[in-house]
Amino acid sequence: MINGLVTTIIPVYNRPAQLREAVASVLSQDYRPIEVIIVDDGSTDGVTLKVAQELAAAHPDVVRVASQANAGPGAAREHGRQLARGEFIQYLDSDDILLPGKFSAQVAALRAKPEADVAYGKTRYRHADGRIEPGAWKGSGEARAAMFPSFLNERWWDTPNPLYRAQICDKAGPWTSLRLEEDWEYDCRIAALGARLVWCRQYVCEVRDHGGDRLCRGTALDRERMRTRAQSHELIFGHAEQGGLRPETPEMQAFSRSLFLLARQCGAVGLPAESQRLFGLARQAAGDNRGRGRDFRLYALVARIFGWTGAGKASAWLDSIRKTG
Repeated sequence: MINGLVTTIIPVYNRPAQLREAVASVLSQDYRPIEVIIVDDGSTDGVTLKVAQELAAAHPDVVRVASQANAGPGAAREHGRQLARGEFIQYLDSDDILLPGKFSAQVAALRAKPEADVAYGKTRYRHADGRIEPGAWKGSGEARAAMFPSFLNERWWDTPNPLYRAQICDKAGPWTSLRLEEDWEYDCRIAALGARLVWCRQYVCEVRDHGGDRLCRGTALDRERMRTRAQSHELIFGHAEQGGLRPETPEMQAFSRSLFLLARQCGAVGLPAESQRLFGLARQAAGDNRGRGRDFRLYALVARIFGWTGAGKASAWLDSIRKTG
């Protein structure tokens, strides 16, 4: 580890032009020392890896390139983290950018508050048509001392917003190979460690929508998406319990409802094992009294009679009737 060094890790897949913009936003920071690790996640366009190598050749003292077979953004970030030498870690998606002064502000905030593990600021959101959403995006405009309990229901910052001390990332352990909600799961793992926050008042990053491919897009009830989301939610529930969240808290009650909904959706797409596990976790998150509620008991009865897939399909049919009615 090099004291004071900020390591930026950029996973990229088939985004050569946006990669240039992302790297430029790091190089234009007024803070030094920095390093940039680009991890090409098995790009197939024949251009992205070449662009990454050109950037490294143009900035040999700052930019390094690694490549791997396509494994998703979480695995690519972990590849970069293993190569990182910085005291501070910055994750940056290749379609987003950092805003001027980000590193100076956040490093100074962490220096001023040595007990803090993560510094964050305001996120600016740009729509695909170029419009900028007024005000801070999500909950990034609010100062908070900790990630839990609110992070259980909403990841109120985006990947490029926080600057982490490398030590807290080491404690959290490796990124998973999940291809959806891997960032939420990772941050909930950090939250479970009791990570302390410091907030900067300025805008520190811009998250940009666009018409290109994004893993977060897809059919709501796609089977593989549901399987991945089931895995992430199971892990997140475990992090919430580790973090000391009790069933009686509003955040855990809300997460119980999310687990119950996902259980029904998994059943509807033919994932009975996932549906059964999530249903059990939903009851556990709801607590002893709420977990024995009429809706849980009725659904358990239907699942015993028709199976978890049948119960899920019946629930989806009822939901469609309610929407059209």
